[in-house]
Amino acid sequence: MADILADRFSKQLLHDFSRIVKQAHPGFNSEQFIQLVFDEHWTDKQLKQRIRHISTSLGQTLPADYDAAIEILSAISPQCSGFEYLFLPDFVELYGLPHWETSMQALAHFTSSSSSEFAVRPFIEQDPTRMLQQMLEWAHHSNHHVRRLASEGCRPKLPWAAPLRMFINDPTPILPILQQLKADESEYVRKSVANNLNDIGKSHPDLLKQVARQWLGHDPRTDWIVKHGCRTLLRKADPEVLALFGLSTTPDVTISQFQLSEKQVAIGDGLPFSFSVRSNSSSPQLLRVEYAIYFVKANGKTSRKLFKITENEFDHTDRTYTRTHSFKDLTTRKHYAGMHQLSIIINGVEQVTEAFEVTKPM
Repeated sequence: MADILADRFSKQLLHDFSRIVKQAHPGFNSEQFIQLVFDEHWTDKQLKQRIRHISTSLGQTLPADYDAAIEILSAISPQCSGFEYLFLPDFVELYGLPHWETSMQALAHFTSSSSSEFAVRPFIEQDPTRMLQQMLEWAHHSNHHVRRLASEGCRPKLPWAAPLRMFINDPTPILPILQQLKADESEYVRKSVANNLNDIGKSHPDLLKQVARQWLGHDPRTDWIVKHGCRTLLRKADPEVLALFGLSTTPDVTISQFQLSEKQVAIGDGLPFSFSVRSNSSSPQLLRVEYAIYFVKANGKTSRKLFKITENEFDHTDRTYTRTHSFKDLTTRKHYAGMHQLSIIINGVEQVTEAFEVTKPM
């Protein structure tokens, strides 16, 4: 995925960008900027390296005065919207640490058209107390992009970013930010809060469970955040979390008609399977229905991954589910030949399992 995204920093994009800069700042040397960006090492650079290289090239061609450079970039940012312009907040990360006030305004400004979630982290590392106070202020901002930055920027384990080990060790300083945003009107913000909670729960499950108990039952928007934030603990079938959401650790169910359409599937193809679920309880029973694939890894060992099918109330009626699991290689998952297993999971309890073989494509 990173390689695909790296290709979006095309010559056309950067030529267009340089023209926008020159319109706002006639003294900008667009030819020099393009030459600096597309040097002899450009094709060897990965995603984050390309972003940083563009930022460095801007630093060599914009005014040396940081405030003046930020004024130019801020003026053109409404015309530079999308992932491809992550180099704008990266410019702040690269050059702005000694210029706190200007950088805070720039990060809040750029996050609306791109995202400052990565660029904000060195400021946290430099002065966590001051930065957390700033993010708490952002959590009250009228712009939902800025409110999301308050939550997303302090995630302990933000993907594609260096972990914030101080918050992995002790996440309690970021809880006031999440508390402020726990019933935010924006789904965009609520997803970020849930993801932050999920990060916290990976290292501090007891703290997440404490927060979940305190937050549940007051607002439907908060309830969704808590449920999504507890998803890793739900996948692990944590008994306390299952009980918190009304899921029994000993579901009384019958799984019938479980079958795989084939005993072999080639890498690149799909494996259809089906099964039926019936509750044996005298009253409706809340069930979380998932299936698991035990994937063979490169070293020959297996690793289980869960896939949710539904979470619903069940009665004595059989409910049949048919799914097809794809074995196409992804940027995030490569498949290997060997004996795999597929299991049906109810409330974290493995009910039935069937083995099948994954083969190399013909």
